[in-house]
Amino acid sequence: MKKFGLTLVAALAFSASVLANGVNDSTAVAKWDGSINKAKLNKYLKLSSAQNEKVADICDYFQEQMKMANRSTKDADQKVRNAVYGNLKLMKETLDDKQYADYVRLMALTLQNKGIHIEK
Repeated sequence: MKKFGLTLVAALAFSASVLANGVNDSTAVAKWDGSINKAKLNKYLKLSSAQNEKVADICDYFQEQMKMANRSTKDADQKVRNAVYGNLKLMKETLDDKQYADYVRLMALTLQNKGIHIEK
């Protein structure tokens, strides 16, 4: 249990530090619609069949949230932040510790590559 707690704290600290690193760029919101290649994610995280279904639903929901944020003219940055952290919360509930840590690193890298910076 202690190992689980330490892994969780490390993953959250990593996600907060990586996602909080940078300057907000309001034009970056339109750069990514939140689409995720679920087949590659399934292979990368080595998901079970039950996890695969849940992760696919979470990815679809995340994409909907990102599209809504892209269409928003007010508080778009806040909506992107909410979509990202909501996605991480749902994935944390679905994935095991190692899978979640890998997913957090992948999401942080994807956001960085898309030019999206999440500030606290």
